[in-house]
Amino acid sequence: MSELDISAGQGEFSDPLKRKVGDPFIPEQPTDEVREFFGPAFSDVEEYVHMLEEEGEIRGLVGPREMPRLWSRHAVNAAAVLDFLPRTGQILDIGSGAGLPGIIIAICRPELDVHLAEPMQRRCEWLSDVIDHLALDNVTLHQVRAEELRGKGQADAITARAVANMSKLIRMTTKLIAPGGSLVALKGRRAPIEVDEAAKELKSHHLRAQIHEVPSIMEEESTYVVVCKRQK
Repeated sequence: MSELDISAGQGEFSDPLKRKVGDPFIPEQPTDEVREFFGPAFSDVEEYVHMLEEEGEIRGLVGPREMPRLWSRHAVNAAAVLDFLPRTGQILDIGSGAGLPGIIIAICRPELDVHLAEPMQRRCEWLSDVIDHLALDNVTLHQVRAEELRGKGQADAITARAVANMSKLIRMTTKLIAPGGSLVALKGRRAPIEVDEAAKELKSHHLRAQIHEVPSIMEEESTYVVVCKRQK
C-alpha cells in the first residue's frame, strides 16, 4: 500500500466513524502484545490483514468505517474464539464473509480441519484468493448457505461472527453440530440478552450455553464468546 501523506489535515482521518468509501486512511498497526499473542502465526495473520487493507473495501468485504481498525476490531476480535475450540477435529465457519473468524482459525490452528461456508460468489472468490496466497492446506471452501449442509456431515465446532442472533443461529446450526460438539459465536455486549431470548431454542435443541467475556488486547471493550454445547 502506498504511503499516506498525513503531514496536513491528519485530524480529518483520525475518526474512523467519519470515513467514507474511497477516503484515505491510516492503517492500524499491531502492538507488541498482538505480535506476542499470535506468535509463530503472526506473519500470516499480518499478510492476511494487509490483503484486507488492499482489497477489503473495494471488494465489498469491509465497511469504510472499519478499514482503519482491521487489527483491533477484526483480526484480534476474531481470535477470541481460539481458546474455545477443540484440540483437533473439524470446524465449520458459517457465513465466512471476509474470513473472520475462519481464516484466523486456519492460520493459528493448522491442526484443525477448517471448512468455510459462504453463499456469495464474490466473497468465495476472495476467500479462495486468501487460501491460495497463504497456502492454507487445512481449509475447504463451500459456496453454500449453512442450511444446505444438513445431512452432509457434522462438525466438532461451528463458528459464527455477525451472522444472526443466537435464536436464529441455533436453529440454523444444531443439526450440523456433532454430539458433544459446540456452537461458538462471537458476540458483543448484547450477548447475555441474546442468550436469554434463545432460552426456548437452547432447551428444545439440548444445548447448554455459557458466555465468556474475553478482554481485548487492543481495545477497552471486551469481546463475548457464547459457547453452546450439544448435550445429546
